[in-house]
Amino acid sequence: MSEQRVARASSQGDDPVTSAGARRPWSAVARDYFVLTKPAIMLLLLITTVPAMVLARGGWPGWWPVIATLIGGVLASGGAGAVNMYIDRDIDAIMVRTRKRPIPRGTVSPRAAAIFGWTMGLASGPWLYLTVNGLAAALALLAFFFYVGPYSLYLKRRTLHNTVIGGVAGAIPPLIGWVAITDSITVEGILLFAIVFWWQPPHFWALALGLEADYRTVNVPMMPVVLGERETKRQMIFYSAMTWMVTLIFGAVAQLEVIYFTTALLGGAGFLWCSYRIFRGEGVEGTRTMFRFSTLYLAALFGSMVADRMLLA
Repeated sequence: MSEQRVARASSQGDDPVTSAGARRPWSAVARDYFVLTKPAIMLLLLITTVPAMVLARGGWPGWWPVIATLIGGVLASGGAGAVNMYIDRDIDAIMVRTRKRPIPRGTVSPRAAAIFGWTMGLASGPWLYLTVNGLAAALALLAFFFYVGPYSLYLKRRTLHNTVIGGVAGAIPPLIGWVAITDSITVEGILLFAIVFWWQPPHFWALALGLEADYRTVNVPMMPVVLGERETKRQMIFYSAMTWMVTLIFGAVAQLEVIYFTTALLGGAGFLWCSYRIFRGEGVEGTRTMFRFSTLYLAALFGSMVADRMLLA
């Protein structure tokens, strides 16, 4: 289905999925809506929220608190992802990386994606309020509105600081996990937020360096487009070093032990080394390795928090 047909279907109130529903299996429809939620970002939610809850409780918090908190997080994160795809549908149709998303392909109409996203995102607040606590609900709604509003509508297309400031939304999940148990924002919760906040820019810039031409084509001012390859690589070293430092500070404040500190020291060193190799290399050399390593590093770091607390406490 052409982009023009998608736009015409949306203006007429048609959903390409429902209008052609008889010819599409339900699994294909479900897959398209799942893609709208940006599942890779939701994986980050799982990786960072549950360990924060374990730390806050000093052990396993119980299945219901974990499930309830994750459902609320999925609603907020998935809803934000769907609304973001609605907002970015014009540039998604042009960029090589995103042109196969459901809206550009015409398998989900813009209107249907917007309704789906707003319904999910707004539902996160009442759900968490009723099942967890009011502070967790407020933080989930803050993450949703920040990603949809300041980031998607303004920061992404107007400033090279989009990734850094926009990272506020992505760094809130571990704070939600902490608050879900403690019902308060403490130094430990803020440091969990800070770890993910500092980790996100080098993680994403490793991807953005390889997509510089894509972003330049659609006039999105990502750092490689505005300041160039060399400065982006230099910034990656700085943010990687800050991530390493914050992880060690957190370990001391949370009184974690050998499993966590070993992971934090070695993983942080590897994270910084990957950034340095990219800085010394040519073009996008090492960026894919950095992107994969950074994901594994974050998972190992938060996993070590759980292991440290449950095995050594």
